[in-house]
Amino acid sequence: MSGFLLPFMDTISRENNSMLPMAAVIIGGVALLLGGYAAVALNRTNKAIEAHDAKLARVEAAESTANAAAAAADKAGKDVQALTRSTQDAINQIAGELGNQRGSITKLEEKASKAVAAKEAKKAGGAAASSVAGPDEYIVKAGDGGGKIAKAAGFTTKEIEAVNPGLDWTKLKPGQKLKLPAKK
Repeated sequence: MSGFLLPFMDTISRENNSMLPMAAVIIGGVALLLGGYAAVALNRTNKAIEAHDAKLARVEAAESTANAAAAAADKAGKDVQALTRSTQDAINQIAGELGNQRGSITKLEEKASKAVAAKEAKKAGGAAASSVAGPDEYIVKAGDGGGKIAKAAGFTTKEIEAVNPGLDWTKLKPGQKLKLPAKK
């Protein structure tokens, strides 16, 4: 076909003395340049699409990892809630048992206290448990001494010794009765 066009174009160029063949060559060159530019632009676009595809694959992988992490966090949250409930139940049980133990200990302490008081009363000759002070009497308490008794009764130690012959202040026993002098 090119053999057919060349003589025809040659004829046109000689007869019309036209610039048509030159314009065709220029237009062809421009078209060739535009085609080359389009090929380069297409190549760049394909590379950009490949880069975006790689980024999209990474984003999808990250999304998958994030979804797996969210599921694991959900499970961990539920496990923590279950553990919290079971821990609270255990603490409630322990608190109840501690209350029971405290009650038992209190009862034991009361029994021990009564036993100690009974033992002290027995040592004092049984007077501590049944002693009641009369109008001119004083019942010795644990830790009492001559000065303390005298001050509490409103007398001096010599006045109390005078009505209690043979009194030894170092041998006082809880529950022991002492006579007090007559009030003035």
